[in-house]
Order: sequence, then C-alpha cells, then structure tokens
Amino acid sequence: MDRRSNPAPLPTATLSETIAIVCRVIAPNVAKGVIRRRPKIVGVVERFALDAQGVQQLQALSQKYGRGPLMLKVPGKPMAVVLDPADANDVLEHTPEPFATDERLKRSALGHFEPEMALVSSGKAREKRRALNERVLQSSCPRHTFAEAFTRIVEEEAEQLVARVGTRFDELDWATFHVTWERIVRRIVLGDIARYDRTLTKELATLRKAANWGFMHPKRKRLQQRFERHLAFYYQRAEPNSLMAMLSAQGAESEQAPLQQVPQWLFAFEPAGMAAFRALALLCAHPEFAAQAMAEADGTSPPAVDRLTASVLESLRLWPTTPLILRQSTRLTQWKQGTLPAHTSLLIHTPYFHRDERYLHAAHQFMPEMWLTPDGPGQWPLVPFSGGPGVCPGRHIVLLVTSRLLAALQRRARWTLQPPEKLNGQVPMPSLLSPFHLRFRREHLQPNSATTA
Repeated sequence: MDRRSNPAPLPTATLSETIAIVCRVIAPNVAKGVIRRRPKIVGVVERFALDAQGVQQLQALSQKYGRGPLMLKVPGKPMAVVLDPADANDVLEHTPEPFATDERLKRSALGHFEPEMALVSSGKAREKRRALNERVLQSSCPRHTFAEAFTRIVEEEAEQLVARVGTRFDELDWATFHVTWERIVRRIVLGDIARYDRTLTKELATLRKAANWGFMHPKRKRLQQRFERHLAFYYQRAEPNSLMAMLSAQGAESEQAPLQQVPQWLFAFEPAGMAAFRALALLCAHPEFAAQAMAEADGTSPPAVDRLTASVLESLRLWPTTPLILRQSTRLTQWKQGTLPAHTSLLIHTPYFHRDERYLHAAHQFMPEMWLTPDGPGQWPLVPFSGGPGVCPGRHIVLLVTSRLLAALQRRARWTLQPPEKLNGQVPMPSLLSPFHLRFRREHLQPNSATTA
C-alpha cells in the first residue's frame, strides 16, 4: 500500500490472462489437494513440470503490469494475485487487518474439521485463539519446553523405522516413512498413549479429503462429532510432555475453542513430514553438505539454525507445502496503482517468489547457506511458514522435529536415493518433487565410520 494512492481501480488482467492464471497456477494446486494431497495428481504435476509453468505465467504478468495486486476476471467474488515482493510482504505484515486470514475459500475448506480454528476466525475470537496457539506452541521461543521429550520420541521412532526398513529389503518408501511420522505426530500432540491410534488419524484424513472440495462437499457432521469426542478423550487425559497437556494447563475459556485448535496441529504436521522426506533426498544429492551437517549435529553446542534445519527450510523453499497463501481484504485499501475493493481474495503464490531467478540468486539450486546467516533471506518474501503476524505459530516445533529426525536417520544408516539420478545436485532442482514417489536404499554403517547421506 502507498500513501500516494491512485483513486482509480487496480489494473485487471484480461480474460485470457485470467484463464491462464486459473489453468496454470490455481488449478494444478487445487488438483493436487489443498488440504489432503492426492499422490497420483502430485506425480502428474511433477512429471509435466506444471508448477514451473505457473511461475513463468506470473513472471510474464509482472513484467507487463509491474507493482500492485492484479485483479482477475472471475465471477462471483473479487480476486487478485500479488506479483511484487514488496506487496507480498505488505499483505503479510498487515494481517489480520486489513488482510484477514479467514478468507472465504479457506474458511469453507477448514470448516469441515476445524470451523473455530484461529486461522479461520476473526475479531476478538481470532485474537484469543491465536494467543492460545502461541502459548501452547511457544511460537516466540525457538526451543519448546518439551523439546527434550519431543527429541526422545523422534529417536525412539527413528530406531524402530530403521529396523523396519531392514525387514523390507533395506528400502525406505513414503508409506513406511509415513507410518513412523504419524506415530511421532500423535505422540507429540496427544501423548504416548496415542501412538497406535490410527483410527483418529483416519478420521481426520477422511474429513480432510472432504475439505479438499470446500463448499462443494457436504459436511460429514457425524464423523466430525466422533473425531471431536476422540480428541476430548486425550484432552481429559492430558498426558505429560504433550501439546495436549500444555493446552490443558492453559485453562482456556470456551470462546477460545481449545479443542478446535488441535486438528490444525495434527493436520499441519503432515506437510512437515513431506518436507523432511524431501530434505533427505536433498542431502543424498549433496553429500558434502550432508557430512558437514552431521558433524555439526553431533557437536556439543549446535547453533540455533544448524545445517539440518537449513536443509528442511530449503526443502520448503524449493517445494513449498503451502503453495497458495490466501488473505481477504476487510475494507477498501489504497495502493499507488489503484484501489483494492473490500472482501477481495488475495493470492500469494509462494513458488513464484521462491523460484524467481530474475532476482533470487541460484533460485533453482540447493542454497541452505542463506538460512544460516543472521539476516537469512532478508526482505525477499521467502515464506515457508507464511509471514507477518499470521506466521505459523508451530514453526519452531516443526523445524526441531524434522531436523532431529534427519539426524536420527543418518546416525543409524547411510541412505542413497533410488535411482540416484532422480535428484542431481549439479543441475537445477525440479519444479516439484513428489514425496510419495521417493525411495531410499539403506546401507549399513561400518563401526566408527563417518555418517553421510
């Protein structure tokens, strides 16, 4: 936004340009599954490099229209796409007013299983629910109170995963990894007692599949109620060293809807598992960096952001698990290029900013070093966890768990990507890497040998 605003409307894309954005940017991401990924579609998008086409489309429009959100010719509701990095930062920094997180399409999707979650709330309710999330997840603290307990869980589950791989011809695929990841998530969020509760995970998965369709799919109210009763059981137990115990200790009031916040923690952890699995592939493709990362991880005083954490952040930069960040304007806003109507949905396409080689050095290469410097990416909108006041409150826990899992896996075995040429550190990284189609070969470590990826 700019004080020297233009009272005229913002520029509007032509009908053909709008159709191109819908087909190349919005449609592939919706088809992949916004709330619950569809593995076969993800594989198709990877194979045909459709994400790269979306980035190129927005680059062409930014060259034509310059700064300012670009309005789209879509029926029913005003919508705009953000093309400029400064504008993206501006929108994220001015959350929730005048750019709210409870955008209509997002609300219709998340309403299937967490209708009172902070992300889709507004006003005082959002403020209170957001504060509750920040206290439980300790968003202002890089190391959670239960960090040691979480790390212990990761180590235990990694030990069993490596043993399980040994019974599967030493091959690690997504299905095997995902079983372990779900156990880690349940233990961290709900407590050790939930380790084998796959029923709860399946209930949430079914609700999320319906959520992929938003308002086009009827709500499964009975299943939602059963899922909420399931969560209430763990809330009443409040097992020590779990997020549920931390939530119970807050003494939350009814307006904060404490149990409505929990599905988001369970849901958001799944993309984190995808990021960790992709990061393992990146480490396989960059063995020298992997060796440095493990030497650092085995040190007595690892830095605040170590190389394994940086590899997860790079995985999220190269292949964002939230490719479409949505905001909705609460009122008319003034921009130098024109005015944006109230109730406009604003779309921030993260791959466009994360992979813009016009401004970002080596945008398509593995660049973990940028996350190790004090300033990180600087003012460029690299937003693996969104940004501004709406940033993911659980980001520190996610980075802790994923980086410690990578360390635990590499400490116990040497992993090679199958086939090795699927990811080559000497050439640009693909526009999408499907975690569902990754496979790793386990090689046994020799006693006292250095561990590499």
